[in-house]
Amino acid sequence: MALTHVAVGVANPARPRRFVRVRFLVDSGAIYSVVPTGTLQKLGVKPHSSRTFILADGSEVTRRLGDAVFRLDGRQGASPVIFGERGDSVLMGAVTLEALGVLLDPLRRELRPLPMVLAPGRPRRSVRD
Repeated sequence: MALTHVAVGVANPARPRRFVRVRFLVDSGAIYSVVPTGTLQKLGVKPHSSRTFILADGSEVTRRLGDAVFRLDGRQGASPVIFGERGDSVLMGAVTLEALGVLLDPLRRELRPLPMVLAPGRPRRSVRD
């Protein structure tokens, strides 16, 4: 199975113009993105909570969470981010992918624009009415 990596700008929401480039492994099966703690600290991103996560082997780890801004190919979006520790993979998860409006094409190993669908708040009359 092939892996997809992508370089993405990461910033503190309080200073969204100061980006640091980070190379991520795209993991659409992961919920949140993982960024090394040192990178987030350098940007001034502060943790706001901690959560327990279950690893692939069934073990549990607790990690701090904060919020970051991500930029890719002219797209920008905010997303929760896990403060990665030694041994953690640097991952781009599903919430960040959706915030950027992209999805992973596993066959081509690239990110593609996500079709943005919006349901109307109330039913509209059809053309036939």
